[in-house]
Amino acid sequence: MVEREVEVRNRAGIHARPAAMIVKVANKFVSNLYMEKNSMKINGKSIMGIITLGAAYKSRLTISTEGPDEEEAADAIEQLFLNRFEE
Repeated sequence: MVEREVEVRNRAGIHARPAAMIVKVANKFVSNLYMEKNSMKINGKSIMGIITLGAAYKSRLTISTEGPDEEEAADAIEQLFLNRFEE
């Protein structure tokens, strides 16, 4: 299992478009993806799950991946956050 802490850097937070981007990238990998905020843990391959986290600007999340390509999956998801979801 790989865990990373990420920060929401785009001003609008995690709304529908960033959530869809996360799911699109996550589904390229076999590994499971989970996201956690304030002890609420959701499946990172679910748009509705991601939106229910209510991740606003400057929120800190823990992402965890588990599976055969877990390192690559974690890198790809972390990169979305670093790039502010291209906003």
